Amino acid sequence: MSRSTNHRRGIMAEYAALAYLTCKGYRLVAMRYKTKLGEIDLIMRRGRTLTFVEVKARSNHADAAHAIHSKNQSRVMQAAQLFLTQHPTYQDYEVRFDALLIAWYRWPHHLVHAFGSPS
Repeated sequence: MSRSTNHRRGIMAEYAALAYLTCKGYRLVAMRYKTKLGEIDLIMRRGRTLTFVEVKARSNHADAAHAIHSKNQSRVMQAAQLFLTQHPTYQDYEVRFDALLIAWYRWPHHLVHAFGSPS
């Protein structure tokens, strides 16, 4: 599969994840938040909880979950720390790291507290 096809599928997966989480009562704070330390696919808020969401799309949920490795998690957590530093509005919010696993033609699988928390 070409790089541009993978990129398009990744964007489609992020929009599918956004729609799914919006239906669950989450509100978008930022999408594809880029820093020099890494990128966060979605930053969502529900109540006083700020959720940093890593979206992975693969042919099945198990492969998608396996694609969220420790290096990937570390980048997301570092980028989240930078986001929190730059946006003091959220300093009193509970912070969480979730994963949204997309397997085409299946319901998304939302992993709450999928990995660590910022230091």
